[in-house]
Amino acid sequence: MGSLPIFFCTYAGHTVQLDDLIEKAVAGLGYECVDFETSPRGRLLRVFIDKPESEMGVTIDDCSAVSNHLTRLFTVENVDYDRLEVSSPGMDRPLKKPADFVRFVGHEAQIKLRVAVGNQRNFTGVIVGVREGGNEPREVALVFQVGDIEHVFAFDAIEKARLVPKF
Repeated sequence: MGSLPIFFCTYAGHTVQLDDLIEKAVAGLGYECVDFETSPRGRLLRVFIDKPESEMGVTIDDCSAVSNHLTRLFTVENVDYDRLEVSSPGMDRPLKKPADFVRFVGHEAQIKLRVAVGNQRNFTGVIVGVREGGNEPREVALVFQVGDIEHVFAFDAIEKARLVPKF
């Protein structure tokens, strides 16, 4: 899906992608790293976390715990940044990985395709499921219901996807 700038940090002669470092640290604390954003020059780091098993969602204490842990980790790993923000993904949670779509089967979502199908790039509908194994053995496709029409979109064709909030 959408490509993020890739930032690397080097320690003890090893180079690690910053998103991998954050993903592992957040997962080690029992949270899911939903998304990670940086400002154009990498001075602001935004991390969006979730608690998959929790009905209550992410609390301020959760954000504080992850922020404190990442601050210490970035000091040790010599990651240069000015500001770190940790928050929940919100009610309109982005869907980035195939596992996100599997988790939210039956929920309404908005997707934007990289290339239009017919004259349309934006779709709002219900996530039906994820299929594996199209033309390529590792190909993943999203099954998406819009009204009475079922669409199948290659996962790589999706530019952005978000849940539609229910109030």
